[in-house]
Amino acid sequence: MMRTAVAVFTVLLAAPALLAVQWPEGQAAGVPRNADGSPNLGAPAPRAPNGKPDLSGVWRPERNQQCPPDGCPDNQMSEHFLDLGWGMKDGLPYQPWAAALVKSRSARNGADDPTSHCFPGGIVRLHTYPTYSKILQTPGLIVVLSERETTYRQIFLDGRPLPVDALPTWKGYSTGRWDGNTLIVQSSGFRGDAIWLDRKGSPLTDAAAIIERFRRVSYGRMEVEVTVNDPKAYTRPFTVVLNEFLEPDMELMDFVCLDISRDAPDLIGK
Repeated sequence: MMRTAVAVFTVLLAAPALLAVQWPEGQAAGVPRNADGSPNLGAPAPRAPNGKPDLSGVWRPERNQQCPPDGCPDNQMSEHFLDLGWGMKDGLPYQPWAAALVKSRSARNGADDPTSHCFPGGIVRLHTYPTYSKILQTPGLIVVLSERETTYRQIFLDGRPLPVDALPTWKGYSTGRWDGNTLIVQSSGFRGDAIWLDRKGSPLTDAAAIIERFRRVSYGRMEVEVTVNDPKAYTRPFTVVLNEFLEPDMELMDFVCLDISRDAPDLIGK
């Protein structure tokens, strides 16, 4: 199976300048399949050798729910990417200063978005950004490889505590534990000066703590419940539920924003 890579610069603009085969055509081994050879994505979620749910695989975020009948292109992003609180009655519970900041950022149409300038997007954004990620799972460590900027994330399952007063990073620091079939991940230590939660510009400060609950509900779907607790920017913690879908016959490819920006420097903010 092949897919076409569409180069996305400001993530609202798709530029079909880089068209390439995603991976040699073929079928991955060990995947449950239907009679016609297609992946049986409704099959039960697999288990790791230690009996825990196995989250391994190549995953893509949920795409825009307003897709046309013939489907969405590769670059179609979810509403959550544009506005993390789009499904909440009153939107995200901003502190007054944060609401004013979001209004200013939105008016500039993403011109100040760190991802428009080729910086990492942070862990919440990677659950909604339309590129692919690959999860590698061991008993003591989960590694998430992201096409976006070919970055990585580590989730430690060995019982270590989160660091105190650690050097802030784009993805923070993450530890996890299993609660039945749910992987609960706690993260902190974020760069509060440069991370947006969505394209609107919803901020994340250095006071933020994020809890993710990963549930692989079937072979082909993983539910990710994300709770953000950031008292500097929001009046209360809030939770959104996201979905990711397995692409069993896909593999990752390079997505280097700087390569694209050299060809299209005038796309920022449009």
